[in-house]
Amino acid sequence: MIAPTPTGLAERYALALLGLADDRRQAEPGALDRIAADLESLLGLWQNDAGFRAFVADPRLGSADQKAGAFAIIDRAGIGAEVRNLVGVLITNRRLSQLAAVAAAFGIKLSERRGQQIAHVTTAHELTDTQRAQIAARLTEAGFSGVRLNETVDPALLGGLVVRIGSRLYDNSIKSKLQRLQYVMKGAA
Repeated sequence: MIAPTPTGLAERYALALLGLADDRRQAEPGALDRIAADLESLLGLWQNDAGFRAFVADPRLGSADQKAGAFAIIDRAGIGAEVRNLVGVLITNRRLSQLAAVAAAFGIKLSERRGQQIAHVTTAHELTDTQRAQIAARLTEAGFSGVRLNETVDPALLGGLVVRIGSRLYDNSIKSKLQRLQYVMKGAA
């Protein structure tokens, strides 16, 4: 499941959480990393659990029901107070459906701050740790520094991968190769 593209609204919530993390860093030096990990685990839960995605997107639920359900899931996942409070604010403002976009925006803002570039990698199957390291190494060789992979699985690719980093797109999927072959064959007929 692909996280939605962050909007201006999502970026404002992400910046507010980033500001809160900066405030917490004075008392707790690892607060920013902890909050980022909590938000990333919540985004992972959203991506991997269709029931949770449906719950988050359901506008029929009242605030009390949403808070009860979301907080139970957050507490069970061991997610910290800052992200729990963010979810509470999203629920209060009737913006819970923006949760994934806020998490994605936070990741982008944090990567920008750390000087990292995000490579959006789409593959037909889950990547292994070795494959991740090889992709990061190839991107570093291509001149991209501080690369962080954002992975998505799309079985429609059949094989290979698609990498989008900055304004560059590297498409080495079997699906694209078959499409190019199809265009060539149509042109020859």
